[in-house]
Amino acid sequence: AGAGKRQQRRQDLPHLRKWRISTRYSWSSDCETRPFQPRRFNPRRYSGSVHRVCQKGAAKFFLSSPFDEQRYKSLLEGLEASEVMLSELELDNEKFRFDNEFFMKKYINAYRTIKSCKYTTITDIMECLTDFHANGSYEIIAKNFKLLDTTDYAYMVRTTDLEADDFESNVKYVSKNTYEFLAKSKIFGGELLINKIGTPGKTYLMPDLKKHVSLGMNLFMIRLKPNCEIRETYLWLFLNTEIGQNIIKRKINGTVPLTIDKEAIKSLYVPVPTLDFQNKIEKIVKLAYSKRKQSKILYRQAEELLLETIGLKDFQLTQENKSIKSFSESFLATGRLDAEYYQPKYEEIISKIQERQYEKLGNLVTIQKSIEPGSDAYSDEGLPFIRVSDYNKFGVSTPDKYLSDNFCRENDELLKSLYPKKETILFSKNGSVVTAYMLHENMQAVTSGAILHLAVKDKSKVLPEYLTLALNSEVVKQQSERDAGGSIILHWRISEIENVVVPIVDYGIQQQISELIEKSFYLCGESKRLLEEAKDMVEKEIEKRMTV
Repeated sequence: AGAGKRQQRRQDLPHLRKWRISTRYSWSSDCETRPFQPRRFNPRRYSGSVHRVCQKGAAKFFLSSPFDEQRYKSLLEGLEASEVMLSELELDNEKFRFDNEFFMKKYINAYRTIKSCKYTTITDIMECLTDFHANGSYEIIAKNFKLLDTTDYAYMVRTTDLEADDFESNVKYVSKNTYEFLAKSKIFGGELLINKIGTPGKTYLMPDLKKHVSLGMNLFMIRLKPNCEIRETYLWLFLNTEIGQNIIKRKINGTVPLTIDKEAIKSLYVPVPTLDFQNKIEKIVKLAYSKRKQSKILYRQAEELLLETIGLKDFQLTQENKSIKSFSESFLATGRLDAEYYQPKYEEIISKIQERQYEKLGNLVTIQKSIEPGSDAYSDEGLPFIRVSDYNKFGVSTPDKYLSDNFCRENDELLKSLYPKKETILFSKNGSVVTAYMLHENMQAVTSGAILHLAVKDKSKVLPEYLTLALNSEVVKQQSERDAGGSIILHWRISEIENVVVPIVDYGIQQQISELIEKSFYLCGESKRLLEEAKDMVEKEIEKRMTV
């Protein structure tokens, strides 16, 4: 009789495993208390109880009530809690994680959605997955690597360039010897580049720049196998969909900084659509890139028209690094004694501007400061919070940070007063590069304290589009460098910004410049629309191909 009971209890163990994982391992990401720490699991301890439950077919889930499966599922739907089978704990879990975030519903649902279609993995389709550090140890790389600010043999692509979609301004280079040493991370165009830290998992499609390119330090590069069932364009779009981002975010490790590693990248699942669908997507992306290229050509024409009008086209700044000033000409006039401030090149470019009509920025615009709410106010959802890294001269991207609902309720009137209006110029006073962008519509968002809001006082004297272009020009960048005093990171005081010298050209020329910029931004908007359309098509195709 005893042996028969033991045999029956062994048969009940699969039920016990499912029961334990569903009742003892339901995590909540909203839990503010210390998570439950279960003691070591001993099946024999519970086998008798589970045997009785199996015999009776009922469990005391709600005290005196029998287990109600429908009620249990409806309760789970309203909670950030996931029921996971013991057999599922090790699936897609190379690091054997047991934290609540790894088992969030949106991540588990993303995996189940992909697995309900025909799918593959990055491991199966990649030819190589590499990074900058694949070229040798830190010691060997340090001996052979030097990053250059001036044009040289090869361009080194960085996340900042990919974010700005600008591979010409404020970029870095390496010599031919360094480029050849970094042979394992050469870029030829068409590869997928993925952030390793900061915003880990953010994915970019590398364009063919028709020049030597080397991979930057904080990026992974994926090159797919020739003639594989997945195209680079489709893979890039998929990894930027909501489902793609969820399977990536599940693999992110650490706190500060967040990171993702090679093994996590290799393990990512990818739905496999038909080649006809992928070809259709590729055509849309090529059209989007064509419009973006035309947009940049028009913007460049506007820049050249400005420089030509103020006499600075092809102008070369002096290389002289000495300047002699009296005490009254230096400290008494400016309050500065550092040598960087008085470099001849700064005086030269300001003198060139002052040969024609000009005005100080403070006389042209009103300046509004924003706020710094602090990291405690950040959330994954809520009111968009725009930081310097979230915008460039071509537009504002989706921010990484949001302000929580609680913070917004407590500061409702203040935040609404800080929403930027149409034709407001966002102007960064902190950072490595001065950046100005004019909004083309009202924005329900808040910018960081490092971004000033400039509003043109008199549009009959200066057009906002023209002023934005002038603020992004070398004319203003040189003045910001002078005021920064040789600092790597710019911290520009508002009093200094108000005294920035701005060239004022004929109003007809301003209108020509504004028209070129408007056409440029229209094409840029069309490019973004086409890419969003392609991304939506990928998401709908995945949903359509679900088998369950």
